[in-house]
Amino acid sequence: MSKPITVLVSIDSNSLLLGARHFKNYLSTLTENYNLNSIVEILETGSFGDYGRGVLFLVLPDNVMYSVKTEADIEKLVMEHLLKGRKVEELIVTDFESAGRVEATETTKEERIVLRNAGSIDPRNLEEYIALDGYQGLAKALRLTPEDVIEELKKSNLRGRGGAGFPTGLKWEFTQRVESDEKYVICNADEGEPGTFKDRLIMEGDPHSVIEGMIIAGYAVGASKGYIYIRGEYFESVASLRGAISKAYEYGLLGQSILGTNFSFDLSVRLGAGAYVCGEETALIESIEGKSGRPRLKPPYPPVSGLYGKPTVVNNVETFACIPPIIDKGASWFKSIGTASSPGTKVYSLCGDLVKRGIVEVPMGTSVRDLVQKYGGGIPNGRTIKMIQTGGAAGSFIKPEEMDARLDFDSFKKYGASLGSGVILAIDDTHCAVDIARNLMEFFAHESCGKCAPCREGTHVIVHILDELSKGRGTSEMLNQLYDISETMEESSFCGLGQSVPVPLRSILDRFKDEFLAHVNSPQCPVGVCKFEKPTKKKR
Repeated sequence: MSKPITVLVSIDSNSLLLGARHFKNYLSTLTENYNLNSIVEILETGSFGDYGRGVLFLVLPDNVMYSVKTEADIEKLVMEHLLKGRKVEELIVTDFESAGRVEATETTKEERIVLRNAGSIDPRNLEEYIALDGYQGLAKALRLTPEDVIEELKKSNLRGRGGAGFPTGLKWEFTQRVESDEKYVICNADEGEPGTFKDRLIMEGDPHSVIEGMIIAGYAVGASKGYIYIRGEYFESVASLRGAISKAYEYGLLGQSILGTNFSFDLSVRLGAGAYVCGEETALIESIEGKSGRPRLKPPYPPVSGLYGKPTVVNNVETFACIPPIIDKGASWFKSIGTASSPGTKVYSLCGDLVKRGIVEVPMGTSVRDLVQKYGGGIPNGRTIKMIQTGGAAGSFIKPEEMDARLDFDSFKKYGASLGSGVILAIDDTHCAVDIARNLMEFFAHESCGKCAPCREGTHVIVHILDELSKGRGTSEMLNQLYDISETMEESSFCGLGQSVPVPLRSILDRFKDEFLAHVNSPQCPVGVCKFEKPTKKKR
């Protein structure tokens, strides 16, 4: 009798667009036609963390990863590998690294906490999650007092993975100490930062890790209700979370008397309309309440007065996914990874001009150089790297000579490099700094909610100036105006959106000042990207 074979099919938003479900169903049809059903099991799993090679099929126990792009590829996989036991060499992804299933080199092995199960389990199968110690953290938490759970979290020094890096245990303690008849736990899954797709991978590959973290939070702070606020465009993530929540209710992990205790907790999903400003926690809360997604005046802060005026914990997807293993394995284990001030790991979205784009999880303190060269494979097509933006749209730009900056929550103070949402955007020498800045500022102008004048007006004036520069109509005075507007926005904008715009703008201005000046003093863009307009003679 032939040995059993398992085929894992990557199911994520990108793979679905490339036909993952169709290829999976075609594979099922062929295995049935060739009477392979008894020995071949086909399972869906989360993303393998690579978005540039078609739909990925992992054949176990042979540990062979195939890139599938056509039905003919599926036919080859069945006829050669499944029927004859011969690998299909032209379809094999030779340099792929996935959760230890495909051998990685010592220099590029990941240390996975958040992504510990992604790519290894069927996210719709609760039993598989439980088999890998799922809900052990919750079971342990329920044997402790809420105060003990928070104390363990404080000892771990877990800092929120949303960018600000506020100590999670301290935030929970604020909420736990407030007397109230109702409290809430909210997961901020409104992943709107350009270039960021790590939360999508977590939700689609291991939704129960987020759910378990939220239940633990509810127990620790005394909340009985939780919401996952997610952008409506994340169709597969929404389906994954709702399916996982349904399973958790079925197994008694949500609802009344969880695991036989007197603790009860309900959880549901709320969809956002895709507004970037709703990534700000008070704007998110306003949206859940059915209002326009605009930020509130603080204080009071959500831990004291949040959703419906009640004490509310708001953390992001990655933060909640860290909670179960911390409670299960202990604070000392977590603090043994990363740096003293920023323990644990960080999940990064590698994008832009890189050979290997995708998701990687590494210890805090990993350098930008390692992320770009070791994990991202460097710059393709023989080009040279020009700049790297770290931390997402609101993050900072650094030059190649600054790539030894080690990313953690103190890296901005040390190196000027932002941790932010975990984006590593590599940009090669075919791009113009002015064009990059204009494109970025157009995004902020579009996403400004318009509540305060510094952000509403400032972003549009910045775009106008950069547009004039890109057309060769700028002046040196305009560059000074960009700095003045940045300072005004930083000091007087109502929320973090307007206050963060100066970070990327000033960093690219400071580091590529010569290129901006060239658009003032030269008759053409030095890179040849911007389309300079010939000056027209004014009529008298």
